Amino acid sequence: MSKKITFEESLGESDWGLIIDSKGQLKGLFIPDGKNEDDVPQSIINLCCQQFDIDPQEFEETPQVLH
Repeated sequence: MSKKITFEESLGESDWGLIIDSKGQLKGLFIPDGKNEDDVPQSIINLCCQQFDIDPQEFEETPQVLH
C-alpha cells in the first residue's frame, strides 16, 4: 500500500497549486513561500479566467484613492 501525502508535501518549494472542490469549482490558490498575489504567473491567471470564470480585474492592482 502506498503512503498518502498531503497537498503541500506534493509541491516543490517554488510550486503553485490550485485547490478544486468536489464540484469542480476553484476553491483556492496555494502560493509558495516568498511570493504573493501580485506574483501569480500569467498562465494561472489565464486558466482561472477561462476555466473558472474568474474576473481578470481581480488580479489587477486597485489604485488607492485619497479623499
